[in-house]
Amino acid sequence: MRAWMAPLAVGAIVAVAAFHIGVGAVPRGLMSVATGRIAQAGGINHMAFAPLATDRSRLVVRPSPDLAYASCPFDLAERPLLIEAAAVDAPYWSLSVFDGRTNAAFVRNNLQARNAPMRIALVRPGQPAPAGVEAVTVPTRRGIALIRILIPDRAAFAAIDAARRASFCRSL
Repeated sequence: MRAWMAPLAVGAIVAVAAFHIGVGAVPRGLMSVATGRIAQAGGINHMAFAPLATDRSRLVVRPSPDLAYASCPFDLAERPLLIEAAAVDAPYWSLSVFDGRTNAAFVRNNLQARNAPMRIALVRPGQPAPAGVEAVTVPTRRGIALIRILIPDRAAFAAIDAARRASFCRSL
């Protein structure tokens, strides 16, 4: 029986370490790769507007060909970030904020916003929130804000694209 104690202890330690790596490090690593890829299109703390997805699109994992995407990879190390999602004439649109561990920190769609523009400030714990703007506390320094807009018909994309380009993000 004693001969099995050391291998069992080693196995338990390896299992705990693998669990912590899988739950902690893997999501951070995946989000770091995604943030880096998206930042190549427009930079950190700037909104990038992706073309409609095709069968070859892979900037976002499995993008929907029915959605138009605008994304803002962010870094809150120095200052909060202001995000404004413009109201667009589409059946559905939403603003989602994902922290550096892939967790959703904020999600709101056009119905919840009553088809009005959304204006939020992303802040770190302890950072002051700007007056007059809804503050969303993000537990990690980096992440991605993502606007998704349903395109009911590809012929409507030009008008929706023009409206979505009024969306922005910038450091405060």
